[in-house]
Amino acid sequence: MDNIRGSALMVAAMLGFAFEDMFIKLIAGALHVGQILILLGGAGGMVFALLALSKGDRLWSKDLLHPAVLIRNAGEVFGTLGFVTAIALTPISSASAILQATPLAVTIGAALFLGETVGWRRWMAVCIGLGGVLMVLRPGLDGFDANSLFAVQGVIGLAIRDLATRRVPAGVTSRQLSTYAFLILVPTGAIVMIFAGETMVMPNAANILRLIGAVIVGVIAYYMLVAATRIGQMSLIAPFRYTRLVFALTIGFVVFDENPDALTLLGAAIIVTSGVYTLWREARLRRTSLASKPAL
Repeated sequence: MDNIRGSALMVAAMLGFAFEDMFIKLIAGALHVGQILILLGGAGGMVFALLALSKGDRLWSKDLLHPAVLIRNAGEVFGTLGFVTAIALTPISSASAILQATPLAVTIGAALFLGETVGWRRWMAVCIGLGGVLMVLRPGLDGFDANSLFAVQGVIGLAIRDLATRRVPAGVTSRQLSTYAFLILVPTGAIVMIFAGETMVMPNAANILRLIGAVIVGVIAYYMLVAATRIGQMSLIAPFRYTRLVFALTIGFVVFDENPDALTLLGAAIIVTSGVYTLWREARLRRTSLASKPAL
């Protein structure tokens, strides 16, 4: 029963994130990406700060200066800036398809930087998945859009975030991490606007409501994601992360009149299949390793 609840929460969280992406894309037509980061970062940071305080967390701790936390924040900035830009400039369906390669990038990073052993099967799955990314990007072909590389930036940044999270001190709560992950987007957005020569503009009533909607669904989705990982068995519920792509394709078709071609859909399917296999294989090896340890 816990796995069923966990899977349902994971699907609901992915639906929430898909709607958050939708709101961001709708806003991007009127506001610069830098301003979107400032507004979402400030609002989301305040929400998580209040949640942290309500749970008795301190907003400041020396552990927040731990190298793993600083690297995590840097990855969050790099990844969020890339993915938000990709949503603004490219079809939401293709940006979301490329983002699904994040678990593959995490596997590569874990092998290269964390010393984790990755067998030939997972390396094969990673290579096939990266082939799927190239099918979506299609460099050198007529359908290539250089702006899609911002989605690749998102994958790299979010993979760095996820890898660094594994080394974050146990005393740092997820609410503290989320507070600073959002707040750091404020100066990031300001720097982007300065370099772009843009100024802040007052959003109209519709975009204010969209901003509020993005913050609300983003926070709720995050909490459902955390609840899912705590309730269910990760090897069973993690593959449901890929439902986000299904929701993104549906929103792209219904809201933005997007019609991904066969190559994009095939590439997305390859990315998802490779990612699911990688997650399954990692979970299986972890169970085998635990089972082989002698009892104390």
